[in-house]
Amino acid sequence: MQTDRPIFILGCPRSGTTMLQLMLHAHPRVAIPPETRFMISAYQRRLQFGDLDDAGHRRELGEWVVDRRQSRFHELELERDEVLEQIVGGPPTLGSALGIVLRAYAARHGKPRWGDKRPSYFQYTDVLLRLFPDAQFVHLIRDGRDCVASLKEMPWYNGTVYSAVSAWAEAIDFARYGAPKLPGGSYHELRYEDLTAEPEAHLRRLCEFLGEDFDPAMCDPGAVAGVAVPARKTWHARTFGEVTTARAGSWRDRLDPGEVSLCESVLGDRLQTYGYELTGAPKAETSRLMSYERTAAKRKLARVKRIAFDRLIRLREPNPLGARLTSAQIVLAGVPMPRTEPVAAGR
Repeated sequence: MQTDRPIFILGCPRSGTTMLQLMLHAHPRVAIPPETRFMISAYQRRLQFGDLDDAGHRRELGEWVVDRRQSRFHELELERDEVLEQIVGGPPTLGSALGIVLRAYAARHGKPRWGDKRPSYFQYTDVLLRLFPDAQFVHLIRDGRDCVASLKEMPWYNGTVYSAVSAWAEAIDFARYGAPKLPGGSYHELRYEDLTAEPEAHLRRLCEFLGEDFDPAMCDPGAVAGVAVPARKTWHARTFGEVTTARAGSWRDRLDPGEVSLCESVLGDRLQTYGYELTGAPKAETSRLMSYERTAAKRKLARVKRIAFDRLIRLREPNPLGARLTSAQIVLAGVPMPRTEPVAAGR
């Protein structure tokens, strides 16, 4: 039986999530748009939108999504007014309003399943489950040294090597300790190196998890890159080509010896847990390890503060948050399913 559960792709930045997005978007039943920037922001501002039982408040929420440049709604190439009216006329929950945008993107491509991709979603699976209680998560994992090397080269990255190392550690710690706590059947992980080496085999396993039939088009993500990757994202140029293993292990030419030592000193056990071999590099200098610890501690404190603040906000929510768009969401919300009246005899 086919499902309509939403799909969310996550992972450390520069782990190949855009390639995976395109692989799924190439499936005839699945549409995953370019990264949106309204999901978590809307959740964090949910009290500002007030009681969504009020159609006027739903309109304010819809306008916030479709009119903010930061939301990236314009990159979805949807009709603004049409989507806005769908939000206003839709179920009165935050998850429904946000899901309607993703559903509209899928409808534009003639597909029934929708979802979203953003690497940092691994920090917000609890939020996404509040919004979409039937969500399925796909976590792509890549050698942390490659992620660090790639992050350093990005024009939009303004962090340090320490924050890059910390980001990968957080993503792996989520996989090791957070993912097992997710509902059964909602989490699947795969390695970038395996996916690029044997795309069909690993995409077949992914499709089995999603409850979909494998389609060979998924092995040629470059064919849909022109549709699902904004032209401004020049750093995704390789997604227009064939799937290749050429970038696996490229950190050897992109990290200096001190950076390799830092990565392996901090991430060594995590790397080995996921099958990545260490070089035996000497332990990183104490000063660099201390710099990393300070960075990691700041990031952890910010995360703890965010979670604590969110718990306080939950006490003031005027409405349930869960979407009521898919069959499972409607059941979980306790909304009665439409009745099919029997046809009277003789008619």
